[in-house]
Amino acid sequence: MPPNNQQLTPLLSNAALSRLERLRINTNRRFTDKRRGEHLRGRGGTSTEFSDFRDYVAGDDMRFVDWNAFARLNRPYVKLYEQEEEMYVLLLVDASSSMVFEDKLLRAKELAAAYGVMGLLGNERVCACVFNSTGASPTLLRPCRGRASMMKLFAFLEGIEGGGDSSVDEGIETMLKHLTGRGVAVVLSDFLTFGDTKRALNRLFSSGLEPFAVQILAPAEMDPDVSGDSRLIDCETEHTLDVSCNADLLRLYQEHRQSFERELEIYCRQRSGQFVCVNSAESTDWILFDLMRRRGWVK
Repeated sequence: MPPNNQQLTPLLSNAALSRLERLRINTNRRFTDKRRGEHLRGRGGTSTEFSDFRDYVAGDDMRFVDWNAFARLNRPYVKLYEQEEEMYVLLLVDASSSMVFEDKLLRAKELAAAYGVMGLLGNERVCACVFNSTGASPTLLRPCRGRASMMKLFAFLEGIEGGGDSSVDEGIETMLKHLTGRGVAVVLSDFLTFGDTKRALNRLFSSGLEPFAVQILAPAEMDPDVSGDSRLIDCETEHTLDVSCNADLLRLYQEHRQSFERELEIYCRQRSGQFVCVNSAESTDWILFDLMRRRGWVK
């Protein structure tokens, strides 16, 4: 990494980048592509690290038959070796109007940069997608890899501007029409949508992507401080709602919010994924190096 006076990106400090060099994304299911990379998979291959045996089946490569075992047992076995395969890291950034509120989009860009750096330094294929307006094609960063692609990733993320009415489920559905690959999908959104978020996460899983869902909420959304009569305006649809706030209404709001978070977490775990809700007021360093390390998202 460069000296401290040469800042690579405003999204991450050089100190954070140095710490990220020692971290990697910790996946559960190990979705990978067939291309060679850094993730070990037990299968017949050309690696020299032995993994296991399995019964020979028609069509197996005869070069991997253990002839010594065949001579002793009169039954053919195939030797399996550890073969390294690459993993895609898809960064999905919700840049709709609701994300502009209280630094939510900024925090999403910072976390996307961090996960992108871990992917690039881990020799994974990293691609990014930004969605905001309904019906519009997503803005894409095509798959890239290696340390040399870091500046391309930073420039792409720094250029993201918020605004639009796209929901996270619509963004995921549209993204899957443009990008393919097996690995991890890091979804950075507030998930404040009336759409079918569960269906979108299921589409990710069925496409060979392990969902890492990060819900980013503003302090005012996590603990609203309102009283009396208020008019709420949806920044994406411009619909209005007149409410009379009191303790009972705020309690119902918190119950609904926490129930929704639990549903998302359960659904992600059922798809071998991860879910976490973070406050946009928290520092990115704390989220990455404390919260996500404790939860096992990175190692």
